[in-house]
Amino acid sequence: MTSRTPPRTSFSEMMRRGQVFSPDCPSREVLKHVTSRWGVLVLVALIPGTQRFSDLRRRIGGISERMLAQTLQWLENDRLVDRVAYPVVPPHVEYSLTPLGREVALRVEGLVEWIETNLGQILAGRTTAAE
Repeated sequence: MTSRTPPRTSFSEMMRRGQVFSPDCPSREVLKHVTSRWGVLVLVALIPGTQRFSDLRRRIGGISERMLAQTLQWLENDRLVDRVAYPVVPPHVEYSLTPLGREVALRVEGLVEWIETNLGQILAGRTTAAE
């Protein structure tokens, strides 16, 4: 029986596809943005369509203005969210999912639904510090 070593992946190929298990791959940064608590909630909140900053903040309970702005900036830099600023006073900015953002949002929405569906079992399985 011969052992097979996987073919070596060039850096340029890794950048095109991504190798999330490699510590040097930028896909880990995208993974962090998409799967952070706030990243998931922003993505899912934008599934119904375009929203203003204030609407997102109201919809996502507990998020600070600073954290929402930072999360939106990360997702915009990853090309998952579009930001449109209108030249009016007061400022009017709208956010929406890009086609890529919609694809990932629908995937993380499945995770959110799974958590909500199974929350009772998850909480029942937890042990308290008093036990």
